[in-house]
Amino acid sequence: MAPRVGLTTERLTQAGATLADEVGFDQVTVSELARRFDVKVASLYSHVKNSHDLKTRIALLALEELADRAADALAGRAGKDALVALANVYRDYAREHPGRYAAAQFRLDPGTAAASAGVRHAKMTRALLRGYHLDEPDQTHAVRLLGSVFHGYVSIEMGGGFSRSAPDTEETWSRVLDALDALLCTWPPAS
Repeated sequence: MAPRVGLTTERLTQAGATLADEVGFDQVTVSELARRFDVKVASLYSHVKNSHDLKTRIALLALEELADRAADALAGRAGKDALVALANVYRDYAREHPGRYAAAQFRLDPGTAAASAGVRHAKMTRALLRGYHLDEPDQTHAVRLLGSVFHGYVSIEMGGGFSRSAPDTEETWSRVLDALDALLCTWPPAS
């Protein structure tokens, strides 16, 4: 079967990412995408293998978009300024693209992960942490800490978990970043 005119893997990936933002990443399927394009599911199989392949492509797109934003935000910054810039990239991206943000958390096979923009994220985070004078294994611990705090805060906030009480989430976010900066400046030596 010849590919339908106008359908490309890139176009389907972009449409899948938009669909993820609208209905949630978990709801993205080849069938739903076919409905959006008003085509038969079989028409898409020359571009994507299945829903897992589509979700992997959306995840790779999201990681690339996040890495590009992070690189732009981090350019010329160091220390706390870099920390805040990186944290805000994740938070802002999650707010603007909730489905894509969820896609960026999608578990990739090791080969795909190693070739993804996720590697750029790790390198940028490690570069940021060099400003705090952390060596290994403390640098790896700090990468994990930052990822956990950024993702945890953003996930709870997006789920409405902080909306039930004062103070404002902006104030808390600022205090969390201040605390991370203070911790990184005085990172305890390994025992």
